[in-house]
Amino acid sequence: MIKLVIFDLDGTLLDTLGDLAAACDVALERNGLPGHTPQEYRSFVGNGILRLVERAIPEQLRTPERIAAVRADFIPYYTAHIDRHTRPYDGVPQLLHELARRGTKLAVASNKYQEGTEKLVRRFFPAIPFTAVRGQRPGIPLKPDPGVADEIRRLAGVAPKETLFVGDSGVDIETARRAGVRSVGVTWGFRPRRELEQAGAQRLADTPADVLAALDHADKEA
Repeated sequence: MIKLVIFDLDGTLLDTLGDLAAACDVALERNGLPGHTPQEYRSFVGNGILRLVERAIPEQLRTPERIAAVRADFIPYYTAHIDRHTRPYDGVPQLLHELARRGTKLAVASNKYQEGTEKLVRRFFPAIPFTAVRGQRPGIPLKPDPGVADEIRRLAGVAPKETLFVGDSGVDIETARRAGVRSVGVTWGFRPRRELEQAGAQRLADTPADVLAALDHADKEA
């Protein structure tokens, strides 16, 4: 029986691409660098802010000093404007409320920095009783390192076989595999279905309702 569902944040619970792109464009412009299209940003996200900034800077200009300067401009602007365009995906609030109603423990594991992760969860899901909300923290490896999933699972007091990890990218599916937990790849996020399939997602969800179906299926297999 699945007792804990760990969700990725960006591209899974929330469509954050507009605010990430806007903040990165501002940071790039302040450093005399060109911006990008939303489609380009879609391929930049998923591995934390540092990697987003690094990918957004033209390769021939990617010095440690320039990456640090763009990141330094990005963080305060993004934190201040974090919810201008960001919205939950259709059906996600209902999914979370239904899981909470069932008594399923819920958590968030994101590669977004901790302050931003917490701010978005408070803003959009204030009534959801998350067991843990974890973003990028100093000294803690980012996904796909399984450490964050292991930490959340221990905090919730559940076994790997009782845990489901839900995300929109190969990074999330690899995190689940390395943590020894079940995985569901959602197709409404930032990454293509093919990436999820190639990463080995055990189930695919085209809608939030499909996540419930995947959870019910996992319960029957347990």
